[in-house]
Amino acid sequence: MDIWGPLAITSIFGFIYFLTIAYDKIIFTWIYLRKLKSKIASIIKSFGNLIQTWFNSKIKCIRTDNGNEFILKDFCNANGILHQSSCVGTVGTKCV
Repeated sequence: MDIWGPLAITSIFGFIYFLTIAYDKIIFTWIYLRKLKSKIASIIKSFGNLIQTWFNSKIKCIRTDNGNEFILKDFCNANGILHQSSCVGTVGTKCV
């Protein structure tokens, strides 16, 4: 997962950030357009429900940089999710 922005050019609907979520097991990618960075945690929580519904599976691991928008300790602990973080601007390794 990574958040991008603010973009130099605002979208037609006023979005300046986007959250990218890549599910490496099945090579799916989701992009969520946002006007504010502050709503990212709620999107990730909803995304967990989406994965449960679509794939009858739970998120086992997420990987993010150390951005404040990815402070998800309570969510990860409550759902048994391993949260791996890297330094900003680095490429992580695949969850096993």
